[in-house]
Amino acid sequence: MQFHVHAIWDEEAKVFFSNSDIVGLHIEAPTLEEFEATMKALAPEMVLENHVSKHDLSSKSFLDLIPAIYFERPSDSAGVVPA
Repeated sequence: MQFHVHAIWDEEAKVFFSNSDIVGLHIEAPTLEEFEATMKALAPEMVLENHVSKHDLSSKSFLDLIPAIYFERPSDSAGVVPA
C-alpha cells in the first residue's frame, strides 16, 4: 500500500493544505512544521480507517498492511514556502 501527501501553499488563506490519495485526510496548517506533525499523526489513522478492510486484516500479513506514506514538500522553485 502506497499513499502520497502533497503540501500546497494557499497564498490567499496563508495556510498549507493537503492534496492526498488517503481518503479522509484533510490538513490545513499555517506552517510546514505543523502540517507535517498533523500529517504524521493523522495519515496512518486515515489509512487504517478508510483503506484497510476486516477481510484485509484476516487475510493479509502484517507486512502487507503497513502503508508507505510519501510526503512531498512544496517546491522552492514555485516560491510557495513562506518564512
